Amino acid sequence: MSYRSFSLVPGLYDDMFSDRFKQIDNMFSRLTGEKPISDIPSYDLIQKNENNYQLIIDTAGYKEENLDILVHNNKLTITGKYKENTDNKENYKWLHKGIKKNNFSLSFNLDNRIKVKQAKIILGLLTLDFEYEIPEQEKPRKVEIINEKK
Repeated sequence: MSYRSFSLVPGLYDDMFSDRFKQIDNMFSRLTGEKPISDIPSYDLIQKNENNYQLIIDTAGYKEENLDILVHNNKLTITGKYKENTDNKENYKWLHKGIKKNNFSLSFNLDNRIKVKQAKIILGLLTLDFEYEIPEQEKPRKVEIINEKK
């Protein structure tokens, strides 16, 4: 299971560093027998405006019934369980099988003010919309100055 902190601070990404990380991750996974972190689906985190965010996860090949989304104790967990299509009885010979369709579990720690508004899947992308709710008592409020003339 892979845990991620749901941060509202944008990250810096370097493709060269990312590729090296994947290579090291795969090497340690072979040595330890653990599943590589890089096997989890890729995702984007977008800030739409001051209070609204969107998480988009690459779930190509998964249907709604293969995905579970659970929020419990400020932890968001997205689980995918891939089931091979057994309806087609033809015996295929794979020439190349590069699209990963593994079972996965992706978890994010959420601030208690972040609420999941909706989830939808379109064209193989699972999209979750979030709202960062700030209670009225914590919002800045302007104090008016009264000019009393004597």
